[in-house]
Amino acid sequence: MGFLSWIIFGALAGWAAGLIVGGGRRRHRGCVLNVLVGVVGATLGGFVYRLATGERKTFAFDFPSFGVAVLGAVLLLAVLQLLERR
Repeated sequence: MGFLSWIIFGALAGWAAGLIVGGGRRRHRGCVLNVLVGVVGATLGGFVYRLATGERKTFAFDFPSFGVAVLGAVLLLAVLQLLERR
């Protein structure tokens, strides 16, 4: 995917993960933070996918890739919330 595609994909994945996790006080993170959470979450999700299945996950604009990216972003947000509480 190109740079602009990663931004759009990351924004959507970060937004979806924010809806799933909630976030309490930080519910409205903004577009830039959604993109960062989505892109980092997609990377984390791809890493976890590779560890779990042994296969490489190449990201494209499709539902399986979006699911992996959202799950990675949810995992990232959950860890960040746990660290924030401490």
